[in-house]
Amino acid sequence: MTQKILAWLFLALAFHGYSQEKFTFSGTVRDARTNETLIGVNLYFPDKKIGTTTNEYGFFSLTLPKGDYQLEVSYIGYETISQTLSLSADIKKDFLLTETGQQLDEVIVTEKTATNTRKPEMSAHKLSAAAIKKIPVALGEVDVLKALLTLPGVTNAGEGQSGFNVRGGGADQNLILLDEATIYNSSHVFGFFSVFNNDAIKDVKLYKGGIPSRFGGRVSSVLDIYQKDGNSNKFSMNGGIGLISSRLLAEGPIVKDKGSFLFAGRASYAHLFLKVTDNNNSAYFYDLNTKLSYKLNANNNLYLSGYFGRDVFNINESFINTYGNATLNVRWNHLYSDKLFSNLSAIYSDYYYGLNLNLLGFLWNSGIKNYNLKYDFKHYIGDKIKLNYGVNGLYYEFNPGTIEPSSAESGINYRQLEKKYAFEPAGYVDVEHKISPSLSLSYGLRYSLFYRLGNSTVNLYEDNNPVVFNQELQIYEKATPIASEHYGNNEVMESFNNLEPRFAASYTIDDNRSVKASYNRMVQYLQLISNTASPTPLDVWTPSDRYIKPQLLDQVAVGYFQNLKEDEYSIETEAFFRKVKNRIDYIDGADLIANEAIEQVILNGEMRSYGLELLVRKNTGKLTGWVSYTLSKSEQRTPGRNALETGINDGEWYRSGYDKLHNLSVTAAYTWNPKWSFSGNFVLQSGQPVTYPEGQYQYQGVTIPIYGARNADRLPAYHHLDVAATYTPKPDKKKGWQGEWVFSIYNLYSRKNAASITFRQNETTGSNEAIRLSIFGIVPSVTYNFKF
Repeated sequence: MTQKILAWLFLALAFHGYSQEKFTFSGTVRDARTNETLIGVNLYFPDKKIGTTTNEYGFFSLTLPKGDYQLEVSYIGYETISQTLSLSADIKKDFLLTETGQQLDEVIVTEKTATNTRKPEMSAHKLSAAAIKKIPVALGEVDVLKALLTLPGVTNAGEGQSGFNVRGGGADQNLILLDEATIYNSSHVFGFFSVFNNDAIKDVKLYKGGIPSRFGGRVSSVLDIYQKDGNSNKFSMNGGIGLISSRLLAEGPIVKDKGSFLFAGRASYAHLFLKVTDNNNSAYFYDLNTKLSYKLNANNNLYLSGYFGRDVFNINESFINTYGNATLNVRWNHLYSDKLFSNLSAIYSDYYYGLNLNLLGFLWNSGIKNYNLKYDFKHYIGDKIKLNYGVNGLYYEFNPGTIEPSSAESGINYRQLEKKYAFEPAGYVDVEHKISPSLSLSYGLRYSLFYRLGNSTVNLYEDNNPVVFNQELQIYEKATPIASEHYGNNEVMESFNNLEPRFAASYTIDDNRSVKASYNRMVQYLQLISNTASPTPLDVWTPSDRYIKPQLLDQVAVGYFQNLKEDEYSIETEAFFRKVKNRIDYIDGADLIANEAIEQVILNGEMRSYGLELLVRKNTGKLTGWVSYTLSKSEQRTPGRNALETGINDGEWYRSGYDKLHNLSVTAAYTWNPKWSFSGNFVLQSGQPVTYPEGQYQYQGVTIPIYGARNADRLPAYHHLDVAATYTPKPDKKKGWQGEWVFSIYNLYSRKNAASITFRQNETTGSNEAIRLSIFGIVPSVTYNFKF
């Protein structure tokens, strides 16, 4: 009887498979002008309400039943292709998209930038290089990070400060990737510019939540940036000349339609004007982006990409600060079949910090390096399931600091703070699953491990507590080690492992409306040792160990998404809650510089943030842009470890340094005619939390301030208006030399935003007074951009 049932089931499945005969439609989408692959292109079949997107290398695959379909291929900034697809066998078909405004030989339509209401992905924003270029910024330098600050949930740590904060998290909790390589410091000139040359950037995507399982190692956000491959059709150059910096990019074929190269460089030169005035102070930067691409055959591609950047800050030759990033990535794309795509990457990343203190007679340098080997697969199964899975291993080398004499007469002895080593392997699987025409899911799991490795010595403390509480004085103090333990080369000193589940769902109400929800857990095994709200080059990265525990994030988000008036407008709203365990905090008076026993001044606490985000976009027409608003709170708490301890701030929740209750941004671009276009950006944020003194007392003739609760006060509100105008003398010219002028004004009404407020006693009157430090007033600039 059982055998008969199995036979009937086999015949039923066979009949079903025959009646639902399916074929695979796959290929690559490229830019028609440069032959550059395009990331995240939408391929959609409106009659079936199904579709897919191209991956990080422009590849797509979708399996459908036999039949005729209406297909739309759309991408931000490009003309949409609409055509009929007849599927009666497996088809490989490549598409060339033309930028908006250029002529198409094929019939079709408009640029699409509307919200994808059907995809379960949420809390993610994609920015094109063209959109970033339209946002006016200080000193006329197009800037990826400044563009991110116009998005909901993203703030800065203050004017002229490094990094960015996402949903109340710290800048050190952001994973920043450039062609898959980690960037540890994303800013030039202490935050005035980012390290990303917009000319060399192809794709920018920020994940604030619902983060795919392929990403790990941070607990706030992921900024995933890809460089251009280079033009494999013809040689071309473009660049720009500004008041304080210039840039140049060259790209072209190595072998036409098969291989290409790209070299891009930037440099600032404002310091040269100081030398003319006999001013020995200077601050400048330079960077280089490079990429080589080669198509071996239809199934194999090779890529070599790199970045190198440096900043130099010099005060009268007595204080010379040099820092920067260097990355290198070798990648091999292999197509096993029209349903299985793979990418193997070997990646090197280095962040270096150097300090020359000639007055004190010594040199200081520190940094972090990592070596990463990763293998990723994308498996396209039918029209309802797509699998992403892979493995990677990261090896870290931490240099907390090296001190050496700057001259033989300095009297300084060479000293190397003990280097630290760690290994972080991980594996992951992600599933994109279309349950029904209305319900789509994305779920996955990441399993990460972390090994703190020798060669190192660990201090041992009584009761395993490197920080003790002085009950008499009610303060925390450094504990005295009772012994030490040495671990040999690559010997495991401490290990951790964590499961990191991810889940997202989208329910489509109709063609224009959907609701979405997501949950993700993430783990961060690295900590940034810093006592400032914004990272500085002097900050030091350190691994989790016996005393410093990994940060653990749990985040949930729900949202409503809608397109209006045939996609002319889009509305995105999200509410989120995130909680982080083991966020380090510092005891009062903590000494962080060159501290070989950093565990003696830190405690493990927790942080939380929650809020509501709103994004309204106008996608089409002469006037485009968006309005974003975020209402949120970010708090931190470090309670006592037992009933006798007070904890930090009496164990109560207090505002983190990244708390911004209100965050409003209005961004607009207007095309007046082919020659003139205008853009503007208005930003309004709550002031950064600070701790002000509440009183003072005299001790041996010295005035000692008395401070209140941590971050109980705020700096004044932060706001400014920036405008820009772009003039293109010959807009119809598509060959030869093409140029444009960009006139911009940063901080149009010259708002003196407070970077900090300090207090002092007036020497004349003897009364107390507050001193505001402001970085920028009004800053006009002009830039000439060209290409040929």
